Amino acid sequence: MKKKMSLLFFGLLSVLFAFGCAGPSRLEMDYGTSHKLAKFNQILNPEAERNLDPVTGLYGSAAHATMERYRKGFEEKSTQPVYSINIGSFGAGK
Repeated sequence: MKKKMSLLFFGLLSVLFAFGCAGPSRLEMDYGTSHKLAKFNQILNPEAERNLDPVTGLYGSAAHATMERYRKGFEEKSTQPVYSINIGSFGAGK
């Protein structure tokens, strides 16, 4: 009886070790893949950081006017919007 119990104990212990020390599951291996894939699909040129050439394509005067218009956009004070809610008209009409 003792031999059977010890054999059963060591058998269960070996099964626990086999499944307890198993490698990562499929879910754990794919964890974060969708985030990495979405990030990769949004990058137009992955090697852009290696290009150290100056940016071309916008003339100096056009760039200056654009920047001035951008800066003035923050200086102008905008008025607060006025909301008017019409629920209905009482006594108006026929």
